[in-house]
Amino acid sequence: MIAQAALFVRQFHEEQPGAGDPSPRLREVLSEIERTGTYRHTPAELAFGAKVAWRNAARCIGRLYWRSLVVRDLRHVSGPQEMARECFAHLRTAANGGRIRPVVTVFAPDRPGLPAPRIVNSQLVRYAGYRGPDGGWTGDPAGGELARRARELEWKSGEGRFDVLPLMIQRRPGEAPQWFEVPDDAVLEVELRHPEFGWFAELGLRWYAVPAISDMTLEIGGVRYPAAPFNGWYMGTEIGARNLADADRYDMLGEVGRRLGLDTSSARTLWRDRALVEVNLAVLHSFQEAGVTMADHHTESERFLRHVAQEARAGRPTPTDWSWIVPPVSGGLTPVYHRYYDPVDPDQRPAFLTREPW
Repeated sequence: MIAQAALFVRQFHEEQPGAGDPSPRLREVLSEIERTGTYRHTPAELAFGAKVAWRNAARCIGRLYWRSLVVRDLRHVSGPQEMARECFAHLRTAANGGRIRPVVTVFAPDRPGLPAPRIVNSQLVRYAGYRGPDGGWTGDPAGGELARRARELEWKSGEGRFDVLPLMIQRRPGEAPQWFEVPDDAVLEVELRHPEFGWFAELGLRWYAVPAISDMTLEIGGVRYPAAPFNGWYMGTEIGARNLADADRYDMLGEVGRRLGLDTSSARTLWRDRALVEVNLAVLHSFQEAGVTMADHHTESERFLRHVAQEARAGRPTPTDWSWIVPPVSGGLTPVYHRYYDPVDPDQRPAFLTREPW
């Protein structure tokens, strides 16, 4: 804690214009740690730390806009009901009528001997999955386990393909989570249509607009915030090439290929590739027609290299996980494919970290 706190305070004062000499703040922080085992960030430190955590996110291609992150400081909130209410406010703030804003909501930190509540969901909005007697799935298999747990807690689920899972918040280790139905007005969704094929609308596909990750820990200067949901905006391939296309998700390529009249008898006909492009085109077209922010993988790749260049001019490395930055469609056609990047440092902080299980 002491070493991480000292590094962070120095970094804050180095990067923030007018912050001045870090020595007085360092003495204050170290004294607080000695007395209590932890310390409290100032609002400015929290906002800076959250933004730098996004800047350090090696798997995110959208980091060019890290400075624009809206930081909601809700460290005083630790009750599940109030947390749920603020998570729904987060979704409304981020949706912004379709002009998606990057937002992070920071709830109470862990303290020595007193772990803070956690959000169980991987995202604030996610669709439920239901396994049928034949082993097949209705909805999103990725939401199957959470749907099962919610049902055990008496959530009255539907049986639809796009049922929004309840928000589940766990106050303490060993306690059952509390669940809260996500209000309709907090979930901005886009129905998917194709610009050329009218039958695409008959597939009944949709997706939510705000990808708010909620199962990671934000660590700043040794202080851990286990409930800190954050979002940017979607890149089309996240929905079109993964969520709707992966065999262990909605697995739509076979149906789309048949509707297109493609020869699906052999992988060598490249029917999957052709179907995949059409699904991705439908996603981009639908979000644009609905006036909802979404990036395409070609534009976002160019923006990412602008970010890399900006960081280099600032004398900072850009830790990058190549396998996540290169898009899952036409990777070789994007500029991010054809280069090497700074290695990922697992000890780099501030950071959004995989949360340790209770």
